[in-house]
Amino acid sequence: MATLPTTAQTSHPFPPRIHSSTEFTQVLMKLQRASYLIASTLDLDALLDRVVNDIAAAIGNVEVDVWLRDGKSDELVLCGVRGCTKNKQGARLKIGRQGMVGHVAATGKMRYAPDVSKDPYYIPCEPETRSSVSIPLKAAGEVIGALSIEHCEIDAFSGDQIRVIQALAGHIAIAVENARLFRNERAERERLQQESSEARAMQQALFLKAQPLVPGFAFETAWHPAGAVAGDWFDFIDLGNQRYGIALADVSGKGMPAALLMSATRALLRSIAPLYTSPAQTLEHLNRTLTEDFPTGKFVTMVYGILDAASRQITVASAGHLRPLVINQDCSFLDLDTGLPLGLGASSYPESTLTLDPGTQLLLYTDGITEAMDNTDEEFGPARLIKHFRNPEACVNSLIAEVQRFGTGSTHTDDATAVLIRSR
Repeated sequence: MATLPTTAQTSHPFPPRIHSSTEFTQVLMKLQRASYLIASTLDLDALLDRVVNDIAAAIGNVEVDVWLRDGKSDELVLCGVRGCTKNKQGARLKIGRQGMVGHVAATGKMRYAPDVSKDPYYIPCEPETRSSVSIPLKAAGEVIGALSIEHCEIDAFSGDQIRVIQALAGHIAIAVENARLFRNERAERERLQQESSEARAMQQALFLKAQPLVPGFAFETAWHPAGAVAGDWFDFIDLGNQRYGIALADVSGKGMPAALLMSATRALLRSIAPLYTSPAQTLEHLNRTLTEDFPTGKFVTMVYGILDAASRQITVASAGHLRPLVINQDCSFLDLDTGLPLGLGASSYPESTLTLDPGTQLLLYTDGITEAMDNTDEEFGPARLIKHFRNPEACVNSLIAEVQRFGTGSTHTDDATAVLIRSR
C-alpha cells in the first residue's frame, strides 16, 4: 500500500496506532455499506443527511460535517452535519482563510490533526474534540467541498481508517455531483414546464374568447395541441359591414418555436386583414412580410376566408393548406387551387366563392386530422372525414374524439384544429 503524505502540521506521518483487525474490518464493512447507500439516492438533502449519519454510526463517537462550495464563490456552506452543537446547516466559512476545512478546500489536499490543539488551522468548535481529519471532495478534478470528521480521542484515526475515509470521500463527491446535476436538471425541467403551462394558458385565452355573433350563422371550433403548446390556430376578425375574416393556419414544426411563430403570424394577419377587401390580397401581403422575417425553412399553411353575412357568400384563398370540406347533401371538398405556404417566397393566391345556403356547412381543418395515424401507420384520411360529417349529428368535437380514438396506440401525434361554419 502506498505511503500517505505527511501533514503540514508537524511533518507528522499518519499515526502508527492501529485498531484490532476485527474492529477495523467491522468499520471497513460499515463504511463500504455506507458508500453503497450513499450512491443510491439523487436527492441532495437526503444524500447529505445519510452521509453524516452513516459515517457517524460506522466510526462512533464523532462529529461529521459536509461542506460544499457555494457555486464559484470563495465560501463553503455547511450542508450536512451530525454531532455539532455550535455550527448549524447554512453556516459559512472562507476558503483558504478559515479552519482546516477552508485550508483543505484551498489546497485540495487532505489534512489530519492528531492533536487539534497543535494544528494552526484548526478552529475550536466542540470542547471535547481532540483529533480531526478533513478530506477534499473532488469532482471532475475540481474541489466541490470537504468532508470533516472530528473525534474526542487524541490521534483517533489510524492510517488505514483514513485511507478508507478518503475512498469514501471519492464516492461522496461523485454522489453529491450527481445529485446536484439531477437537482439542476429537475429545476430546469420544472422551469420549462412552468413556461409551457403559461404559454398554453395564453394560447387558450386566445382561442376561448367569445366567437362572433353573426345573424344566420353559427361557429364551432376545436383546438387540441399535441403538446403543451401548438402551432395550429384559428381566428375571427371583424372587418365591419357584416364582413368577417376567418382564418385557420398551421405553422411548420412543433412546440414552443411553432407557438412563437404562430403568435407573430396571428398578430400580422390581424393588422393586415382590415386593409384589404379580398383574401388573395390579404395572403399576398402577409406572405411578403413573413418571407422577409421568417427563419429559413419555416413556413405557415393557411386558409383564409371573408364571410359576407349579408350576401351569405364566403370567398376563400389557400396558402398551401388543405381544401375546406363543403358539407351538404353530397359532402365534397371545395374546388380551390392553392398558392405557396406563407414565408417560402412570392406567390399568388387563387380564390373560390361559395354561397352558404341555410343548412350548408363549411369545415376548415388542419392536417393533424386527416393525417392522423393508427398503430399500423394508416392515415385517417379524407374519406373518413367525409363519412364522419355525413352523420347529421356530427360536430367538430365529435370529429376530434373520433380522430383520437383512431390514433390510439400510435406514436405519431400532431396538433388537431378545426373550425365549422354553420349556415342557418
